[in-house]
Amino acid sequence: MNREVRVRFAPSPTGPLHIGGVRTALYNYLFARKHNGKFILRIEDTDQQRFVPGAEEYIIESLTWCGIKFDEGVHIGGPYGPYKQSERKAIYKQYADYLIAKGSAYYAFDTAEELESLRKQYEAEKKTFQYDIHTRTSLKNSLTLSKQETQDWINAGKPYVVRFKMPENRILQLHDLIRGEVTVNTSTLDDKVLFKSDGLPTYHLANIVDDHLMQISHVIRGEEWLPSLPLHYLLYEAFEWTDTMPLFAHLPLLLKPDGKGKLSKRDGDRLGFPVFPCNWHNPDGELYPGFREWGYLPQAFINMLALLGWNPGTDQELFSLNELVELFTIERVNKSGARFDPEKAKWFNQQYLKKLSNDELTELIKPIILERGINTTPEKLHKVIGLLKERAIFPQDIINEGIYFFQKPLQYDDAAIKKRIKPTSINFLEQLIDDLNSCNFANEELETAMNTFCQQHQLGLGEIMIPIRIALVGTTKGPHLGEIMEVLGKKESIDRITTFISYLKQFAF
Repeated sequence: MNREVRVRFAPSPTGPLHIGGVRTALYNYLFARKHNGKFILRIEDTDQQRFVPGAEEYIIESLTWCGIKFDEGVHIGGPYGPYKQSERKAIYKQYADYLIAKGSAYYAFDTAEELESLRKQYEAEKKTFQYDIHTRTSLKNSLTLSKQETQDWINAGKPYVVRFKMPENRILQLHDLIRGEVTVNTSTLDDKVLFKSDGLPTYHLANIVDDHLMQISHVIRGEEWLPSLPLHYLLYEAFEWTDTMPLFAHLPLLLKPDGKGKLSKRDGDRLGFPVFPCNWHNPDGELYPGFREWGYLPQAFINMLALLGWNPGTDQELFSLNELVELFTIERVNKSGARFDPEKAKWFNQQYLKKLSNDELTELIKPIILERGINTTPEKLHKVIGLLKERAIFPQDIINEGIYFFQKPLQYDDAAIKKRIKPTSINFLEQLIDDLNSCNFANEELETAMNTFCQQHQLGLGEIMIPIRIALVGTTKGPHLGEIMEVLGKKESIDRITTFISYLKQFAF
């Protein structure tokens, strides 16, 4: 195809953007950048009944956080606007009328109640009702009514829809860039509604018209749209646009962690991980957690998503966005579904967290410090980050795991005290304070001083190090003792040891 690559991401503003949608946007972005093409954001809001206020803004905010940038779109404009389907209403009616005039579509006057009654009747007979070549000849539409009756219905202002007239017993051989050849018999397909009684097109009509008018060269979308491919092909054919019809690629599903079924919000709730890029508050005020607020870095999130359904053909796992652009090809997208692994997602975040400089992490952690009312200096925070970032998965882990750097222990690990500390330790701790008072509070000197003290009093290192660690931290965890004491400083360290000695004097060993 010797034409400019133009791809679009076209979500509906019916709620929060699932990570499967983000992946679709990402693959379109990578494809466009790889081929020096254009990437467009179009909002498909023709289903007004399912419209959710704030969803469009959420989509834009989420993709901006991910670093996915558009060349044209609802939020930035462009030469093929407007990019919101509700603002293009006047365009679609003429195309529906064209299909009717050509005999490729027809008016249908059946009410929702009448169709529901038919569905129940079919169910009772253990059959499935479908508005198609087999049933349309017995229903209320312009194929069964005379021209005059049809016009009278329309003139009377009675509601109607426009349906596509599916051809009978035609074998379609369609090509998908990921799945290869797809063969369908049109007699198995229903006559989809193209234009609704509310004066708005359905997805099928608006999608085809907009893709044609916006000169879309490739449609890269989720697997759930694969059953719509025959109808979309036939619409291009009916409009006589097959020469400029885009190439299609249908992406594999994102699967639950156990691989059984499509990943959903309920899986996240049940297993404790987000499935949306950013926090979303639904109209009832319920919070759906997002990757951003969990502490995921956008570059880690994007790297993880890119490898859910695509692989570079090597063992490399960490890629910058530019590297993904360079390596991405549709041919290496998998046909089968991709299992989401929450632990692997954490691993990606940990790798990217380690890559950040202490200055970069300091900026990320400042809001957490402010929110929790922790009073510290940038210098101290910088030092704490340097000690703890290798162990952290999320930025907040540094504060959660290192809270003892910013406040005295609120309690001590009594089980560790009973197991690791003897009453005689009290006397040694009191003697050690004198040595520490005369010590410069630098890591190596502190470690040397405590080692020397243990040798002089014929103590094992644990006999003095464990009590001091509990005194400073509250538990037996944390980095090297000298590093902790250096950050805390002489006064704070000795104050904590003194407080702990008082606690031990009251403790029931």
